[in-house]
Amino acid sequence: MNSHDVIIVGAGPAGSTCAARLKKSGLNVKLFDKKVFPRVKPCAGWVTPQVIEALRIDVGDYRRENTFQPITGFRTGIIGGRMVETHFQQPVSYGIRRIEFDNYLLKSSGVPCEFKPVKNIVRDNGRWLVNETDEAPLIVGAGGHFCPVARLVRQQTDANGSTPGSDSKNPNSIVVYAQEVEFEISEAKASSQSVNPEVPELYFCGDLQGYGWCFRKGNFLNVGLGRLEKTGLSSHVREFWQFLRSKNKVVAPAPSHFLGHAYRLYAEKQPIIHQDRILLIGDSAGLSYPQSGEGIRPAVESALIAADVIANANGDFSANSLAAYPQRLVARLGPPKPYQASNWLPAAWLQNIAASLMATKWFAKNVVIDNWFLHRKQGTLQI
Repeated sequence: MNSHDVIIVGAGPAGSTCAARLKKSGLNVKLFDKKVFPRVKPCAGWVTPQVIEALRIDVGDYRRENTFQPITGFRTGIIGGRMVETHFQQPVSYGIRRIEFDNYLLKSSGVPCEFKPVKNIVRDNGRWLVNETDEAPLIVGAGGHFCPVARLVRQQTDANGSTPGSDSKNPNSIVVYAQEVEFEISEAKASSQSVNPEVPELYFCGDLQGYGWCFRKGNFLNVGLGRLEKTGLSSHVREFWQFLRSKNKVVAPAPSHFLGHAYRLYAEKQPIIHQDRILLIGDSAGLSYPQSGEGIRPAVESALIAADVIANANGDFSANSLAAYPQRLVARLGPPKPYQASNWLPAAWLQNIAASLMATKWFAKNVVIDNWFLHRKQGTLQI
């Protein structure tokens, strides 16, 4: 049996970030991930300067071998409606490819990772036994929406008679379902497409149930669409692709297969993200920003906060000792809020208001871009 101080399940941005900080604190950490890195990960893929600063990434070193596309503006609007362009004098975000970004963070962490699904988690005498091969007094869930550690937390919560554990049973759990594709385009095709690499395009659905994006990073194009309902998603995605073709944003027919993923939004109700000897971070905790669905920044920040709490716990991983983690996270993210105003405005009114607002430069810049997508008013997390 291999013994560790902490076992982290999931080696994406949250898991690798938490592991790296814990190792620097002198703890013995082990990572598990079901996929071998570098691996393809569905994600539109951009990070803000605050994320780069919090991770202390050497941009010059990173961009030597990886895609790092400066973003200096956005095009936003309702699908089929008027688009508004918002421009900035300096980069406000950077396009990355998750296959590169996640692998870079994992390698930089210096923490060993076993590329194997976690199929068995058992608690024995105050320690967690994982896959009958590794043990630790603390386990951290960072494996995304379907993380086995998060599932364990939900099962234990149900056993205690508290909040229902599954999304299908919990009316307060808001889940986004998305499909997307990322592919390399030739120079000839790149020159024939009207997508500016520095200006990603965001298209909100007319019924306000989601949005699509078209984002070029150098010679790679990422197209996808996410919605609050799973039913009919494939049809919405293909209709969106046809719309982009009609606008000369993509020149090829829709691919036969889109990659799918799901994530919970940080909205409506405070998620249960810690118990005795357990913490959840990133998408496992359901921390994606409500309006944009962006999850990299809250994943990184939750990982940094969790690592600081763990390092200062001095081996006491009881629920009371770890309670500082959700408290500090709420202080950073704010308490969850109701997702939308549909409870007091008819859908038709919402759609008309949204279409009008999206077409104004003030709303596009100050609300959609600065607030929903970039969170520019909130500085870099300092830990």
